[in-house]
Amino acid sequence: MLSDLKEQILKFFKGEVEDSEETISKYSHDASILEVRPRLVLFPKDAEDVKNLVKFVALHKDKYKDPELNKDWKNLSITPRGAGTDMSGGAIGESLILDFTRHMNKLIKFSDDSITVQPGMFYRDFEKITLAKGLILPCYTASKSMNAMGGMYGNNSAGEKTLKYGQTENYILEAKVVFSDGREYTVKPLSQNEFTKKITESNLLSEVSKKIYDLINKNKEEIKHAKPNVHKNSAGYYIWNVLDKQRNKDWFDLNKLLVGSQGTLGIATEITFRLVPNPKYSKLVVIFMNDTEPLGRLVDETLLLSPETLETYDDKTMRLAVRFFPDFLKNRGFISSMKFLWSFLPELKMMLLGGIPKLILLAEFAGENKSSVDRQCLKLKENIKNFKVKTHITENESELEKYWSIRRESFSLLRKHIKGRRTAPFIDDIIVRPEFLPTFLPELNQILNKYKLTYTIAGHAGDGNFHIIPLMDFNNVNTTKIIDELGEQVYDLVIKYRGSITAEHNDGLVRTPYLKKMYEEHIIDLFKEIKQIFDPQNIFNPGKKVEIESTLGMFAQAGTKEYMLSHLAKEHKAIHKI
Repeated sequence: MLSDLKEQILKFFKGEVEDSEETISKYSHDASILEVRPRLVLFPKDAEDVKNLVKFVALHKDKYKDPELNKDWKNLSITPRGAGTDMSGGAIGESLILDFTRHMNKLIKFSDDSITVQPGMFYRDFEKITLAKGLILPCYTASKSMNAMGGMYGNNSAGEKTLKYGQTENYILEAKVVFSDGREYTVKPLSQNEFTKKITESNLLSEVSKKIYDLINKNKEEIKHAKPNVHKNSAGYYIWNVLDKQRNKDWFDLNKLLVGSQGTLGIATEITFRLVPNPKYSKLVVIFMNDTEPLGRLVDETLLLSPETLETYDDKTMRLAVRFFPDFLKNRGFISSMKFLWSFLPELKMMLLGGIPKLILLAEFAGENKSSVDRQCLKLKENIKNFKVKTHITENESELEKYWSIRRESFSLLRKHIKGRRTAPFIDDIIVRPEFLPTFLPELNQILNKYKLTYTIAGHAGDGNFHIIPLMDFNNVNTTKIIDELGEQVYDLVIKYRGSITAEHNDGLVRTPYLKKMYEEHIIDLFKEIKQIFDPQNIFNPGKKVEIESTLGMFAQAGTKEYMLSHLAKEHKAIHKI
């Protein structure tokens, strides 16, 4: 039956359709803790392939509605995938995986301060194009050397510059999206007059737009009340900014909902991003903290000077960087390696003297003028001298690069080097307001320390957003129990402080089961209604955002905690080698 399915798809699909054991095994994993085996992996050549595939799946799901008929065909679904760097299990599924990175990775156009690309383009290639024009997409992630642009759209990605610039949703001008009818639509912001005209058209985009508009207006107060009071949030469908007032006009922008929906509502085939100028000069004020108690006040004081970023990592992350220092020298020339090595001497000296601080904060200031950047750095150093912390202002690019390398590479170092245990990103993206950090962090550490885990903490201190990466042995019989208990306890703590269980990594299969902790039942029902409006046949990426019956009729529904725990990967598999 499987070969029959592949044969039928190849009748209309110009790209490759693969089902070798090597391919299936590779695409059973993303960067999460889970393993879910797909049936086929497809590499579309163009948007026509995507449209025809959606039509094919829709036809067969309709044809085999009767449960007594062929289940293998009626349970088809499509999981869109970029680079596979998703830590939430959003890029894995039981049916068809659609990988855009092989063919649909092209630049479409570049004009002034905007750029249109296909979803499979890697950010590292995208950035080369934009930097050549002195522009940047500032919501890039820590995994920017690996991730793809479609993943940024699907996850509403954010990173170190989000403190100043916000998440991906702020940079989407328009997108081409294939909806559940297999047609490709251009989705962009609409003024009230444009919206009124749009909903008179006879197509699925018009129908969906009207229904979403009515749903949001009908539930306006409940939706407003449900919004987490934090700087960024990727939990659930992002229904808060679809209707927006700009320049005293009402706007309707369906991309605000599609961005961050993890491909559960439609599949993007082209994305147009707004770009901003890349500042010419930047420096870091590095703050070494031996006591985390004043963290909240220190963050508040730093934010008064409007830094570009305010990042942090802990002592375990620093030790990890020193321990696996040779990794940082790979692909560098001799002179560059020597400079980088020399810049690490102060940290090596600190370690030898037993003086690694508990937390290291990186406050970055940037601008067009070197003297103004210097003034901001010196002003911060002066303003926080009463906190009794050590500070250091970076003097050159090599120093700046050193600290950012430690911050960005800690996760990949853990994945590559720790034998017998592996990274377990399942409580990795929590956020609370910065003023709660002095009490929140000790309570968090108390929960983690009960399980005697080795873990690193890094994140965006300016937002109160932290990434916690434990190391775990997935062959240990207690691991499933620990993941179950820790998820409950850590997320309960986050809700206690009125935060979000995922600021930027999204829900996927890992966090969808816990959305009921964050949102009341009525809001969860709205999420289900949104999914039904866009995708009544459950064609797109089932089990993320809302619970969906398993596509292969397994004992647990996709999107439940039982499903997630039953799909823990027993062995480490690397994401795409790129």
